[in-house]
Amino acid sequence: MDKQTTFFNNDAIVLGILMLSIAAIFYTASRKQGFWNKFYKVVPALLMCYLLPAIFNSLGIIDDSTSKLYHVASRYFLPASLVLMTLSIDLKAIKNLGPKALIMFFTGTVGIVIGGPIAILIISTFSPETVGGNGFDAIWRGLSTLAGSWIGGGANQAAMLEIFKYNPDKYGGMVLVDIIVANLWMAIILLGIGRKNQIDNWLKADTSAIESLKQKVIKFSDSVSKKPDLKDYMIMLGLAFGAVGLAHWGADFISGFLSSNFEAFNDKSSSLASFTSKFFWMITIATAVGVALSFTKAKNYEGAGASKLGSVFIYFLVATIGMKMDLGMVFENPGLILIGLVWMSIHAGLLILVAKLIKAPYFFLAVGSQANVGGAASAPVVASAFHPSLASVGVLLAVFGYVVGTYAALACTFLMETASKF
Repeated sequence: MDKQTTFFNNDAIVLGILMLSIAAIFYTASRKQGFWNKFYKVVPALLMCYLLPAIFNSLGIIDDSTSKLYHVASRYFLPASLVLMTLSIDLKAIKNLGPKALIMFFTGTVGIVIGGPIAILIISTFSPETVGGNGFDAIWRGLSTLAGSWIGGGANQAAMLEIFKYNPDKYGGMVLVDIIVANLWMAIILLGIGRKNQIDNWLKADTSAIESLKQKVIKFSDSVSKKPDLKDYMIMLGLAFGAVGLAHWGADFISGFLSSNFEAFNDKSSSLASFTSKFFWMITIATAVGVALSFTKAKNYEGAGASKLGSVFIYFLVATIGMKMDLGMVFENPGLILIGLVWMSIHAGLLILVAKLIKAPYFFLAVGSQANVGGAASAPVVASAFHPSLASVGVLLAVFGYVVGTYAALACTFLMETASKF
């Protein structure tokens, strides 16, 4: 949908539409009986906060390409929410979650690495032209950027584009696949959260460590519970956005220092280039500040609703992520979209298989997947949908994604190049 056919390009109006949509969702979700009560037992409120903006974008009511709201949400609100949600973090309880979180994360990584070449082999059996191409037009070169995005993030994606030199005139098609397939998968994960108990029962999962962590946070929150006043809100927002400022300053400094002093970090084709990502350092520093504050009296602000305030920012972020989805674009390049869907299905299938074998809770499956596919912008969102106290788990796993992203994407690309020759 181009800019001329979009009803609202003014971000003030778009902001109002998004906030009214979220408010309407929360109001209807609070109904204790009738249609809405039955509806939200099937479709989680968080998923609706994602889907409604996607529908508005698809209908041309709003347009993500002309809006700055996602940038605001991801660069300002996301780090603020991470600080507020980690104020009451219990590091010992997170450690007690055990190795299954890491196992599921790396399973997700392996699913992406092998999913690409397998998808090429499958599609080539009935549509070889879809996975063909010569020289810098070779499809496997373009798919390398998806591998970088789905294991690490934007910096890793850029590194793959620089290394394998895919035709920039055709790169937009890969970006389209990235947006559509990754967002469809996130929608499915959010839908699953509404049925997490049934899924955990089917997986025969042991959720005791997760429940223990949640109960510890709830118990602590109850013990310091207070009716918040204006001073409390101002202090919480001061801590959150003060940390955001520090995170941005630190990210600028570290990224600039690495770029200025080490040539390896400057080379976009180097696996170290992703560590100059300001977004990576911003998220890392904000989380570290939240963890540091959890060892101070600031932790008691959980009783005044710190995590609830953080959740407000998270829900707005979800709405801006949903804005990126244009359902009408699904049919613009069906061949490439099919590759992406097969690829993501292999990733999902492997996660389900391993979760069943090791009896891992759906939480680890969902967050392990999003830490790969969605990165630091969506992994905390999915984790906090289970409980605000779990957001930090999503962040920590997403950091792993940045670290291994380029290396794993390189392995995936070499396998895809080999598969494309069969």
